[in-house]
Amino acid sequence: MKIDLNLVEKLAHLSRLSFNDEEKKKLLIDMNKILDFVDKLNEMDTEGVQELLYINDDVNILREDIVLQTISKKEALRNAALSDSDFFKVSKVIDKK
Repeated sequence: MKIDLNLVEKLAHLSRLSFNDEEKKKLLIDMNKILDFVDKLNEMDTEGVQELLYINDDVNILREDIVLQTISKKEALRNAALSDSDFFKVSKVIDKK
């Protein structure tokens, strides 16, 4: 599979990113290099190779949760640009059309 300029533009639109013509050409080259690399990896014989789930043997190393400092709701809302008595208010960012 090869990526063309139309696909780069479609992906940019879907991801809400804008690129100039030079950046689109660079993205096109980079994306095709990635796909070429994946194709090269697909040529490798991986029969009998165990999959790597973790780089090391450490699993779920967790730290102890310690509450160091707490602030009240009133103190937190005092720094908010917009708030009501209980919540931060934010601008609408998703338009459902």
